Order: sequence, then structure tokens, then C-alpha cells
Amino acid sequence: MPESVVDAAVAAFTAGEPVLLFDSAFREQETDLLWPAAAATPEVMRQLRQDCGGLLFLAIGEEIGELFGLPFLQDLHTDAGLVASHPVLGTLVTDDLRYDSRSAFTLSLNHRRTYTGITDRDRALTTQRFAELTQELLDAGADQQQAIAALGAEYRTPGHIPVCRESPGGFKTRQGHTELAVAIARLAGGVACTIGAEMLQPDGDGALSVEEARAYGERHGIPFLTGADLLDAAGDE
Repeated sequence: MPESVVDAAVAAFTAGEPVLLFDSAFREQETDLLWPAAAATPEVMRQLRQDCGGLLFLAIGEEIGELFGLPFLQDLHTDAGLVASHPVLGTLVTDDLRYDSRSAFTLSLNHRRTYTGITDRDRALTTQRFAELTQELLDAGADQQQAIAALGAEYRTPGHIPVCRESPGGFKTRQGHTELAVAIARLAGGVACTIGAEMLQPDGDGALSVEEARAYGERHGIPFLTGADLLDAAGDE
């Protein structure tokens, strides 16, 4: 039986290799280049930075966001106490997204051993160690209090790695890049942490077209799949 695009993507992620993921023509209409966070190296960060052009982000599973108690930033803008102390939060509330009703962003992080946090080496350390720490805590059965203490011992905020937290229910309730990226990591049997960036036109002002993204994948031997491919695969389970 021929290998499906999802099988190819899972095999690549399991081997610590990248995949290309297009969400949908009805959402952001963007292709992301993604790696397992545990496989992040300075070379990986450099390829994301040079070949993509969009924001580097770390997508994490809902269970990981809950383990560390990481808040959705959108919720801070509706917290009565915070808005009372900082009224500007209320004016900047996220209530007009064109492609969704909720933003996935939570806190941004730097590992405490980084210098500025922005170099390829620094961002690789922040990313890879986050995945390692998460796996260690999950394996140890750590509770939220222990996880928060462990995170604070190694990380600070704000940082140069924006973190996006999966919505409850995963991609069955929200088909954003965060949920789709996390789904690939889970299918590959790894910790639900994925590093990626949006691919933009190198000589334009929009997202890289699907055709150009596919061509990039063919040149570099990177599997290309869509959100619909993942949803179909989930429906076949």
C-alpha cells in the first residue's frame, strides 16, 4: 500500500526531521515549516529563520500548557483585576480575528542560560530544553506545582520563543496551526512540542503559495500535508 502523506510526515517527525503543513484555504492560508522541538539545533533554527520569514513559535499540547499553568494571553485582557491595574489591556483585547475566535498565544520564554535569547544557539537551547524538561516531568508524574517550580528554575519571561498552547479538544475543535502541529508530534510518539515558522514570499508581501511550498518540500525532501489530511486520518482511526 502506498505511503500516505500523513504516514510520511509521521515518519519524518519520528526521525527528528521536518514537515510542511498547510492549514486551510479557509483559515490563515499559510504553510508552516515544522520540527519536533526536541530536535531543535542551531542549524534547525537557522533554516527556519532563513527559509521561512514568519514568526518562530513553539506549539505545545493542552496537557503541557495545563501542567505548567501557562495562561492564554487573550484571557489576561479580560481579567478584571489586571484590566483595573492596566486599563490598556482592555483596549487591546483580541476580539476581531478574521480567521478564528481565539488566539493560541501564551507566554514567551528564554532559557536562563541564554544571553540575549535571539541567536540561533540561544533559541535552540530554549526550544530543545523545553521539550526535554517537559518529557522529564511527564515521566516523573510531576504535578502542576512541581512543574511550575521546575519551569521557573530554568526559564524566564518575556523571551524570544513565543509559545502557543493547543485549545482543549485539539484539532477536532480548532484547526489552527498550533493544534495541527501538536497532532503531528503526538502521532510520532514524541512529546507534544513542535517548533515552526510560517513561510512567507521571499520577494512579496504575502504567504508563500501552496505550489511554492510544495516545490520547496520537493527540493529539500520534506513531506507536505494539509490540515484536511490530518483530519481525514483522524476520521479513519
